[in-house]
Amino acid sequence: MLNNVKLRNKMILAYIFVIMVPLILVGFGVVREFRQTALSDAIDQTVMNVERVKLRTAEILNISIELSNKLAIDEQLEDIVNGKYENTLGVYQTYRDFKTIDTYLDFNKEISNIKLYVNNQTLLNNWQILPLDKHTEKSTWYQSALNGQGLIGWYYFDDITRNASSSLSLVRRIHSNEYQTHAMQVIDLDTNYLNSILSQEQFETVILDENDIVVASNRPNMIRKKISDTHLDESIATMASGSHEIDIDGEASKVYIEDFTPPVSYTKLKIITIFSIESIVAEANRISRIGFTVIIISFAIALILIYLICTMIANRLLNLSKQIGKVSKGHFNATLVVDGNDEIGQISRQFNGMVYNIKELMDEVELSNDQKNQLELKQNEIKLKMLASQINPHFLYNALESIRMKAHMKGEREIAHTVMLLGKLLRKNLEISGKKISVSDEFDIIRNYLDIQKFRYEDRLNYELELEPAALRVMIPPLIIQPLVENAVLHGLENQLEGGMITVKAYVDNGHLHIEVADNGIGMNESQVEIIKQAIADQEEDRIGMRNVHQRIQIIYGEQYGLHVQSVPTLGTKIQFTIPLEVNHV
Repeated sequence: MLNNVKLRNKMILAYIFVIMVPLILVGFGVVREFRQTALSDAIDQTVMNVERVKLRTAEILNISIELSNKLAIDEQLEDIVNGKYENTLGVYQTYRDFKTIDTYLDFNKEISNIKLYVNNQTLLNNWQILPLDKHTEKSTWYQSALNGQGLIGWYYFDDITRNASSSLSLVRRIHSNEYQTHAMQVIDLDTNYLNSILSQEQFETVILDENDIVVASNRPNMIRKKISDTHLDESIATMASGSHEIDIDGEASKVYIEDFTPPVSYTKLKIITIFSIESIVAEANRISRIGFTVIIISFAIALILIYLICTMIANRLLNLSKQIGKVSKGHFNATLVVDGNDEIGQISRQFNGMVYNIKELMDEVELSNDQKNQLELKQNEIKLKMLASQINPHFLYNALESIRMKAHMKGEREIAHTVMLLGKLLRKNLEISGKKISVSDEFDIIRNYLDIQKFRYEDRLNYELELEPAALRVMIPPLIIQPLVENAVLHGLENQLEGGMITVKAYVDNGHLHIEVADNGIGMNESQVEIIKQAIADQEEDRIGMRNVHQRIQIIYGEQYGLHVQSVPTLGTKIQFTIPLEVNHV
């Protein structure tokens, strides 16, 4: 907002709000009152924090109590733990059909595990239903819960089934009136939830179980330790509920204790909050010093503010200067962002507009140069065609016709037929004007070429042409398949003594024309295939035919199209490409 204000007005506002307002608002009375309020609030906040921890802890414990009550009256579970099983298959089927515990765990993330210890040795241990062993039966928590008359006990104890994040457990004896048996129910709480509650407390806070073990704390290094093994005084565990003052680590501290007995429980938990008295007084004293300091500093700020405003203006101008330097080096894409509607902001917007206009002019010049280059390429292409047209095609064709007639008159029918094919091939090539032709016409050229090569190689060469009817009228650039066939004959079958096969396929699929040229020649390994691909890309002289086809496809249809080479040693080579459909409906 200051960027929209004139410099003179900025100076006036600086003196008003930095010098006059602080002197009026800040006074000795306000500072002293705040100090006393801070002392009272710190003590009241401690009591409120403990009550909040108690309520939120009760919410988590009530979840496990509700699950305990539900499982205590679950008839299916009662039948399972009291059943007698003759084989393990029956136990597995029974466990598989009982999903209640898994459902409770899925929908109650505060619970890490639910276990039931039963005196039934025909059952199997699936970490939820466990046959009772001697070690568990003699444990302190088990004996306490056994004598608890169905009430709930809360303990921390080591257990091989316990998840590492679980430390506080609900234990309860469940009696079956129908079978006159009992089982021990253990529900493990994920005390990460309790720790997350305590982590929000400003002061050091812990929760102790019946055995004075820290089951949750906002100091992670204290969890799972007895209170006597921590830095706290072990006498805290025996103190009654309420506020106490003791020395901890040689420092006077306040300890607030709240005994908490969950519903239907015969054991209780302790919520303890500890804070240093000095820490509360120190904060209040710090605020007092700040109040006095503000009064003194306010006078100095008036002078400093002038310097800061000038620095701010200089930085904005420096930013503008850096941007101008970038433009002078040819970087026209970056834009300058200077906030505000003052003079510097107006200059920055005008500068951005100027850079945008320069970039547009440069783009227009570049487009014009591209068009000029394209025109020169077309002119060179016309010159090449004019040079090629200087050869009289009729002379070559008539000469071949004379040779054919001479061979026919002397009975050399095979030679005559081959010369005729060569003449047809020459005529078709001479008739090509650069416009696109149908796949059918391209296959006629390929057929003539392969017949001529078959005359040369005899039994060393056979071929198959597979032209799908849907591909007959598809228009393609001329001589785009024949060079691939020629490459297959010359390189793929050069060492083939007999049984050489060239297969050419053309078919339509998914809106594209697919062309495949395959041979059963010597094939290539992966390194040789990579050399071929590199030769096509690098314009090697010995691969001029394939390179020409590859580049023509990419120029006409885009760089996502082109030749794909696949080869397996001794099995042959396949060259294929795909182009969009362009059908001649005439």
